[in-house]
Amino acid sequence: MHSLEGPRIILRPLQRSDADALVNAARDGELWNLPFTVVPSPDTVERYLDVALEGRDAGSVLPFATVLRSTGEVIGCTRFWKIDRHNRKLEIGSTWIASRWQRSFVNTEAKYLMLCHAFDDMNCVRVQFTTDEINHTSRAAILRLGARQEGIVRHERIMPDGRKRNSVRFSIIDDEWPAVRQRLQQRLSQA
Repeated sequence: MHSLEGPRIILRPLQRSDADALVNAARDGELWNLPFTVVPSPDTVERYLDVALEGRDAGSVLPFATVLRSTGEVIGCTRFWKIDRHNRKLEIGSTWIASRWQRSFVNTEAKYLMLCHAFDDMNCVRVQFTTDEINHTSRAAILRLGARQEGIVRHERIMPDGRKRNSVRFSIIDDEWPAVRQRLQQRLSQA
């Protein structure tokens, strides 16, 4: 897998050597304490990397470190997962960004790069996103990308704290991609 490069962000394949950089990025806001996602802490980063890299080796996950082009600093992580090549679909998820870069150009540019790769290079007909029902910030960000909410999957997973999570599912399909691409390009040109 190669890097996905934009003007300000590089999504480069995640490596085991990223452990310290991931923890440092997650330390900004102590993101590992969030109740609705899994973010690596000093105690969990090795297992976090094991899961991501095992998925990569199995061909079902493409994990990326989110890197600022200007400094080379790792500021988050994201991945393609649930990759279904036969049905030409996948999910973008497991995304987190250091607090100081949230609500900036970072998420939009990263998702734009991923969507371009999914639709244009991988020839996907569907890209989906899933987030915790209680994560209103993430839900709003996904809608701003141009995805459509499809529904709520009840008790879709058990969170590390034992909570039964309801997940909200969103998608962008290939017929919608040209209009979504144009809107994202416009947003990025203004950011």
